[in-house]
Amino acid sequence: ELAAVIGATVPTGFELTAAEEVQEKLGSACGISRDRGKIYFEVPARSLPQVHRLRSVDNLFVVVQEFKDYQFKENKEDALKDLEDLVKKLPWTDPLKVWELNNSLKKKKTKRKKHNLQSPASKEKLSDGGEEEGTDQKDAGNPEDCAQNAAGVEPASSQDTEKTQGEASQNGEEEEDDNEQSDAKAELQAGSESETKAGDSQKGEGEAKVLKFRVTCNRAGDKHSFTSNEAARDFGGAVQEHFQWKANMTNFDVEVLLNIHNNEVVVGIALTEESLHRRNITHFGPTTLRSTLAYGMLRLCDPQPTDIIVDPMCGTGAIPIEGATEWPSCYHIAGDNNPQAVKRTANNICSLLKKNESKESSTSLGVPLDIIQWDICNLPLRTGSVDIIVTDMPFGKRIGSKKKNWDLYPACLMEMGRICTPGTGRAVLLTQDKKCFAKALSRLGHIWRKGQTVWVNVGGLHAAVYLLRRTWERAGENRSFW
Repeated sequence: ELAAVIGATVPTGFELTAAEEVQEKLGSACGISRDRGKIYFEVPARSLPQVHRLRSVDNLFVVVQEFKDYQFKENKEDALKDLEDLVKKLPWTDPLKVWELNNSLKKKKTKRKKHNLQSPASKEKLSDGGEEEGTDQKDAGNPEDCAQNAAGVEPASSQDTEKTQGEASQNGEEEEDDNEQSDAKAELQAGSESETKAGDSQKGEGEAKVLKFRVTCNRAGDKHSFTSNEAARDFGGAVQEHFQWKANMTNFDVEVLLNIHNNEVVVGIALTEESLHRRNITHFGPTTLRSTLAYGMLRLCDPQPTDIIVDPMCGTGAIPIEGATEWPSCYHIAGDNNPQAVKRTANNICSLLKKNESKESSTSLGVPLDIIQWDICNLPLRTGSVDIIVTDMPFGKRIGSKKKNWDLYPACLMEMGRICTPGTGRAVLLTQDKKCFAKALSRLGHIWRKGQTVWVNVGGLHAAVYLLRRTWERAGENRSFW
């Protein structure tokens, strides 16, 4: 059976969370390893559909070969020549079969979606609310890319930020298990045909079948005599010569990845065209959080069935929507003081419901999530009624200010302490204003005990995710803290 070593980029700091999810959902016992915003694991190629449904990974690639201690020459020309020569020595055959299998699954998924849209029921659903959704999507379309990097969103690796294309089929949405499994098995049986299409196009099997490709180099370390662009250029030239593929930086079929970190080198082939973190959000705000980071934060607090989970500063709703999707046995409440944020969250929930309705199923379930406009310092919730609080607090940059945070943070922590169940309640809070947060927490140590801290990169900012546990102490009324 064809096996694939899969590499995945994940939010920095949540590598362990991603590895645990792989173990839990794929049962992969074949050496899961973690390393600086990436994880690696081995699975049978027929498991590719499940791999694309992982909630904690941004981008996926199949590993061609990994070198733990690659010795680079000190001279630039010699170092680049070694990279060129490496291309001929790499075991490309099986990774290219996996890439072709992945491509065929994407095409089948797209065909199924087109078939669903053409059915009478789908047409009726589209005519009911399709125009409004289409307008919103258009409004969010171009600003989406700006919001992703200009806001509080962790920048992706170069394989995401350089990309200009993507398919909806890559958004990690769930499709029919049985169909995809049978599709994968059928494609594996046709492995020789797949290999001919991908790996043997260098043999000149007709001009129309020549694949277009590009090489993306992601390099870190200060001891290299060459730049990322130089490595990508020379390695790409050798790939072109070896396979007789045609180089195209924007409209490509195959993306070859060259990841260099000090003396570690990993060569791979991308399996995603667009980051999987874009799965739930269609209406973006100024500080939209990645769905993958939201998943990591939620998993950190270990939700249990029937838990009530609240996001009091929900923004565009990335956290509660991710929570309602992955933990439907919990009840989720989202709120914000900004009416525009509440509207964006409501629109994202509507988009998710429409996406669920378009699937081939006799029943369409709702999501256990309510959205409310409220004041974070005066929440309309009963004392001790909430099990978990998960939220992205204002950094004081694009939203609010550092000065306002000195009053806001302690008031928020006090009000969160009031609604959270004493003894068992917990909170997972993300902030980049670590100094202000530490000061507020020190004043409220009788209500909250700091547990774990995860350091994350959010839009190039060094931020922290804090896991807090509610003490048995009764939370008093709001008062002056300083």
